[in-house]
Amino acid sequence: MTVLEIVHETRYDYAAPVSLAHHLAHLQPLEDAYQQVLAYALDVEPAPAQRRDSRDAMGNAQRHFSLLQPHERLRVRASSRVRVQPRFAGLQPALSPGWGTVASSLRYVARAPFRPEVEFAMPSPYVPRLEVLRDYAAPSLPPGRPLAEAALELMHRIHADFAYDSESTEIDTPLAQVVQQRRGVCQDFAHLMAGALRMWGLPARYVSGYLLTQAPEGGAQMLGADASHAWVQVWCPGTPGVPADGPGGGWLDLDPTNDLVPGSGHVRLAVGRDYADVTPLRGVIRGGGGSHTLGVAVRTRVAEAGPRVASVTPQES
Repeated sequence: MTVLEIVHETRYDYAAPVSLAHHLAHLQPLEDAYQQVLAYALDVEPAPAQRRDSRDAMGNAQRHFSLLQPHERLRVRASSRVRVQPRFAGLQPALSPGWGTVASSLRYVARAPFRPEVEFAMPSPYVPRLEVLRDYAAPSLPPGRPLAEAALELMHRIHADFAYDSESTEIDTPLAQVVQQRRGVCQDFAHLMAGALRMWGLPARYVSGYLLTQAPEGGAQMLGADASHAWVQVWCPGTPGVPADGPGGGWLDLDPTNDLVPGSGHVRLAVGRDYADVTPLRGVIRGGGGSHTLGVAVRTRVAEAGPRVASVTPQES
């Protein structure tokens, strides 16, 4: 068990005053039996005139806020203190159900009950259907192979075949280009792995979050640390070592950027079909002069004894 402190600060500096702005933030970590938010605060400058807290269709905490006064810069600082326990210490991939059995169970049958996992087996804005992804995943998915075992091998292959290069892509770089150039960042590798699994009818979710530079379980320095991170969850029902209960029940987390099963060094922020569902901060503005500069800083560290964040209730300064 590890207690982590995360500070995620975003700053926009506009070329001209913004007269009106509406924003949506996904910056509060998820909670379940293996991840508890001990404290959380959201500070926004200038102070919003309106705010509303809610949860989206996937259970992610979200904050809507509006600024009605002219401003030339916006600063959003999310501070979290989170207790994390490894969820997959007892994972037995070889005892997972066959991947074909899982895929078949989600096929459409008239008048059958709706399975929410089906949504994550479909294409999404950042993860289109690409035949090249079907071909790439094929060697990991021979008939009858246990799903968790196949997903782990696919993760290993992506890590080996694709180079991590922080300068290689932008947020909107097409997935087909990532496949062609064989390099990208954590967001790209999460989209790639999700897309490869979906092409075979297997549900995969995109996870946004944070991770320590070096996980408490030891090992090499993590790629994508000291920034927002992304990985995937694969639907592995009935797999020993994958918790079956709670919001994350049945989903196995895999981090292709670092080629590992996340432990207590990963903090889950939100889950969705792809990056578009869980963007940490987005919005619409009136004004701004048509351009802006963006700065994002993330710090994740093991917490010292004693409280560091004021409240579990979101607040603005």
